[in-house]
Amino acid sequence: QVRVVESGGGLVQPGGSLRLSCAASGSIFSINAMGWYRQGPGNDRELVATITSGGSTKYADSVKGRFTISIVNANKTVFLQMNNLKPEATAVYSCNADLVVGSMITFDEHYWGQGTQVPVSS
Repeated sequence: QVRVVESGGGLVQPGGSLRLSCAASGSIFSINAMGWYRQGPGNDRELVATITSGGSTKYADSVKGRFTISIVNANKTVFLQMNNLKPEATAVYSCNADLVVGSMITFDEHYWGQGTQVPVSS
């Protein structure tokens, strides 16, 4: 069984910073990529940032230069450092893990965490 668990959310003031963590555990053979998505009030879920196990990154235009995604493959953990947060960043942030799972037989599978709330407000 594979679990993906986010942590680090919480209330932050505009202009502030926050770091989110997401850890995958279980019968994981390797990581293809991990990423963060968010869904704000009344909005569809959107990509924030993704990173491959090799370190290649992709960011939404709205967060470039302010957010940084990083990964520690040995710990199967991905981080999202968010700086200069704006009120429009208020959302539930969810982690997606693109993993190779199994032992004798392996296959690719996507897993989602439960999400963590990030309200940006004074």
